[in-house]
Amino acid sequence: MNRTFRLRPDRSRLRTGAVAGLLLVTAVWGATFLVVKDAIVGMPVFSFLTWRFAIAAVVMAAIRPSVVRRVDRGTLGRGAAAGFLLGMAYILQTLGLQHTSAAVSGFLTGLFVVLTPLLAWLLFRQRLSPLAWTAALTATAGLALITLSGVSFGSGEALTLLCAVCFALHLLALGRWSPGGDAYALTVVQLATAALMCLIGTVPHGVRIPRHAGAWTAVLVTAVLASAFAYMVQTWAQKHVTATQAAVILTMEPVFAGLFAVFAGGERLTFSTLAGGTLVVTAMFLVEVPGSTSGTSGTSGTSAADEPSAGSGAARPQGGEAQSNPQLWAKETS
Repeated sequence: MNRTFRLRPDRSRLRTGAVAGLLLVTAVWGATFLVVKDAIVGMPVFSFLTWRFAIAAVVMAAIRPSVVRRVDRGTLGRGAAAGFLLGMAYILQTLGLQHTSAAVSGFLTGLFVVLTPLLAWLLFRQRLSPLAWTAALTATAGLALITLSGVSFGSGEALTLLCAVCFALHLLALGRWSPGGDAYALTVVQLATAALMCLIGTVPHGVRIPRHAGAWTAVLVTAVLASAFAYMVQTWAQKHVTATQAAVILTMEPVFAGLFAVFAGGERLTFSTLAGGTLVVTAMFLVEVPGSTSGTSGTSGTSAADEPSAGSGAARPQGGEAQSNPQLWAKETS
């Protein structure tokens, strides 16, 4: 009894730290919009992403080489699978951008916030409360106000929707595999796999080297902060929150991007952006309401608290560089 009582505050602090960590990640992703704006014009998307993820993986491996040497088959397999989903999400999004606008791409990518609980129900028979669904739909409405100016549906939109599915699956995958595992090692394997996936995309023309200081700055900032640091924090944080909660919190990225654009970039704050941001923040508070993930599973009878505990986002939700340049909307979420 006493032991259980003592553990509860620790769990509460870990969960609070996880939420704070995810918010910090979305702030980093949002800030990178300004960092990469116009810095990588003319640089192929796949080359940029290859450098970004490869450098991120190398930096993390260099910081803790002993962790890399101790990677076991389980971590390698799980990290490669999660990294494959992450890499596929970026590739599908990039291909979709050839046939749709950045605004529509941003909204469709953000649908991972609804797809995450839906796929949790389809794959794991996880049944969520009406409050959790309300939060997901509220966040989606907010994203629509922030990013969407018109809707059409063709091949580009179809590819981008598949991208959102991959991001949702990535969240669920990390939610299943992060608890009890080595978050650092899992992140390194993910980033290395994503780099390999993006490298494949450069095959037609080869990997291009950044040609000026601005491009190298964008690569290094997104590699170290928006990839290595951000995905490390996300992988750890999603041990302590559900996948649905993580998905909603990660929708704060466009809100932070808008704030940085207004206060640091001198852009104008529109009513739709303000209203959309308000809805996203409201959704984030809704998922923090006690019991927002309660419910019973359709077949197993397990509690909704057993939902996969988390998992990018992005990402991400995705990526900073995305909205600043329509050609670079690869959620990378930044």
